[in-house]
Amino acid sequence: MRKKLIIAYILLLLNNLCYAGKIYSKAFGNKHDKPVIFLHGGPGNSSVYFEATTAQKLADQGFYVIIYDRRGDGRSVDKNAKMNFQEAIQDLADIYKIYDLKKANLIAFSFGGLVTAQFAQKFPEKVKSVTLVSALINQQQSYDNILANVLAIYKKQNDSIRVKQIAEIENMDKNSLEYRTACFKHASENGFFKLASPNALARQIYATYDTNPLIQNYIKNENAVPTFWKNEKLKNIDIQPIIKDLKKAGIKIFGLYGKQDGLYSQKQIWDLERIAGKGHIKYLENCAHTLFIDQQAEFLSSCKSWID
Repeated sequence: MRKKLIIAYILLLLNNLCYAGKIYSKAFGNKHDKPVIFLHGGPGNSSVYFEATTAQKLADQGFYVIIYDRRGDGRSVDKNAKMNFQEAIQDLADIYKIYDLKKANLIAFSFGGLVTAQFAQKFPEKVKSVTLVSALINQQQSYDNILANVLAIYKKQNDSIRVKQIAEIENMDKNSLEYRTACFKHASENGFFKLASPNALARQIYATYDTNPLIQNYIKNENAVPTFWKNEKLKNIDIQPIIKDLKKAGIKIFGLYGKQDGLYSQKQIWDLERIAGKGHIKYLENCAHTLFIDQQAEFLSSCKSWID
């Protein structure tokens, strides 16, 4: 009897923690519940923050939640990873095979939105719904939004040196790694991705970063972005045409964005709502880029009401 229990326990672990080659993945909840796959940001990021703070809570809403790290990112260490879209699409297809999924709901965070849109375009029969969470829509519009807002800040500060820097950035090749790096550098320096005053729950969750072993042991792949740039032709894309086609194909589109997320202008969010449909997009106050923490309660309730 004891031997049977040990075997059963091992099988349960294998079901909840799987590797496709070097792909790290983990499942939360009952496999008979509605399947949801979370796609993390990047390149160079990981699902570790969602896993540590939100995955089990989402599963508790009645979902079978699957998280994974793309090849070369986070726990899916692979020095030979190309880290391009083709590879990312294959990784997601492998996750479907591991968990024996015919169709699933995709939650796309940040850069994960670009991967999700292209996967759904290639395999629409595998996708029931797409929920964009702080997900990239039109990369150039996001770069333009960053530069316009930091320029306004520098002009108000009478910082002529930085005003000149922005002018130089605007003249760069907009498909270059240098352009992308410069835009994000100024955005980060001006706090475009973090809240000045998070709510009580968000503060409580962020405080766990210092003690949570998953987060403490996470090592970011600092070579991910240059590797992506080396191996991927599509470096500055707009997924709005794809989203329109997905909706026409019967795939439900939802979106959650924060008003304090410096990546997006209000116009971008309204344009997305016109595509997704009225009531399918929420634009949240006191919320920056990491929406599933900044407004976790709203994230969970929205997923519960939207995803069927």
